[in-house]
Amino acid sequence: AKWDISNKQRIGFSEVELVQKMVDGITKIIAMEEELAAKNAGGGDVAAAGGDGAVGFKLPEIEPSFDAWLSGQLAASPADAKDTEEFKYLTFSELPPFTDLHKSLMRQTMTPELFDKLKDVKTSKGYTLSNGMQAGVLRPHLGVGFTAGDEESFELFKEVIYPIVEGWHKFNPATQEHKSDLDASKIVMGDEQVALFQKYVKSTRVRAARNISGYGLPAGASKEDRLAVEGVLKEAFGGLPAELQGTYYPLGGLTAEQEDALQAGGFLFQKPGPMQLLGAAGAGREWPEGRGIFHNEAKTVLCWCNEEDQCRIIAMENGGDVKGVFGRFCALSDSIKTAAEANGKKLMYDPKLGFLGTCPSNLGTGLRASVMIVLPELNKDPHKLEEICAGFDLQPRGSSGEHSAAVGAKWDISNKQRIGFSEVELVQKMIDGVGKLIALEEELAAAAAS
Repeated sequence: AKWDISNKQRIGFSEVELVQKMVDGITKIIAMEEELAAKNAGGGDVAAAGGDGAVGFKLPEIEPSFDAWLSGQLAASPADAKDTEEFKYLTFSELPPFTDLHKSLMRQTMTPELFDKLKDVKTSKGYTLSNGMQAGVLRPHLGVGFTAGDEESFELFKEVIYPIVEGWHKFNPATQEHKSDLDASKIVMGDEQVALFQKYVKSTRVRAARNISGYGLPAGASKEDRLAVEGVLKEAFGGLPAELQGTYYPLGGLTAEQEDALQAGGFLFQKPGPMQLLGAAGAGREWPEGRGIFHNEAKTVLCWCNEEDQCRIIAMENGGDVKGVFGRFCALSDSIKTAAEANGKKLMYDPKLGFLGTCPSNLGTGLRASVMIVLPELNKDPHKLEEICAGFDLQPRGSSGEHSAAVGAKWDISNKQRIGFSEVELVQKMIDGVGKLIALEEELAAAAAS
């Protein structure tokens, strides 16, 4: 429950004002924390059925009638082999009586007939329809609302997953097939374009998830599967080319100095909170065992082990060498594939859905290729910038995320699509679109100067 809380603003306030705002805000948070602790001291923890598990598991407060229904479902839920002292999987006996607060695609897809058809279906690793629905039921704000617990989930629960994929990606896996292409040599980026990117782009990052067939995904994985995945990934890291060689840091064994260094670099990931998708889905069980972080000495490649997915791979560097960063990403992906095959395994991949992962929002390539770029003229009208980016299938994010302005005119621009296009195609679209943004920025700057 350790949070990093900081000031959001950087400009327009003095240093004293910003530090004082932080102090005042933290004081209010502490007061609220103490109120909640006092409220829950009288026995707010809900024990699992039979009183023998998940004594620290708490149900959310959504609406009184729904909360009463949830409590009854929890009390009646049988023990699940994946339960821990802190987390309990619910088994829903009927379609949840969703509230108006529930907005997810899972809620829109799940009919009484479909629920009755699939409610007793279970994968060979023990993942059920209720397991997949749990995050979307307990956390009404989620947009997807369903998680996969293993590779088999995508076949057994495809009547739920396929409509979610179509609703999220506008891609119909029932009639379309995905394609993958990790050949960085196909990226076209001329010398003039490289020079422009180096002038405007501050940093470049390419990331995606990789999961190994035969092991559970974090929302449904056993302790044994999680440790086995960690072992395969450590083997992959050991076999990387010389320029990508580095160090693996298990989260449970970090020294204070290592934790500070990883935090300073923005490399450290935290245990998912109870209001987040991963926390509600069970991906934080037995934390931090089996989780870790790898990065090379130059800090141009980074891997997260057993966070949302078994492995999140990230290639990055300062400047605008998108082709070079994508090349390192491809080499990292190939190394994990080779290590999996050396252990008699393969990467999770489906001809229709592409690379498989915990959340249906990250299927297909699961790839996000982004640049941090300074656009002073376009920054004067963030809504106009969003319209222009939409025409190139790009997604701009300001300093506080989507639909916000950018402090210092520094924008995070990335590909919007994930599935239906290959990795090469998505990176090329990002390069071409950002190139046009730079050209427009220079036109506006020239007009302003005259």
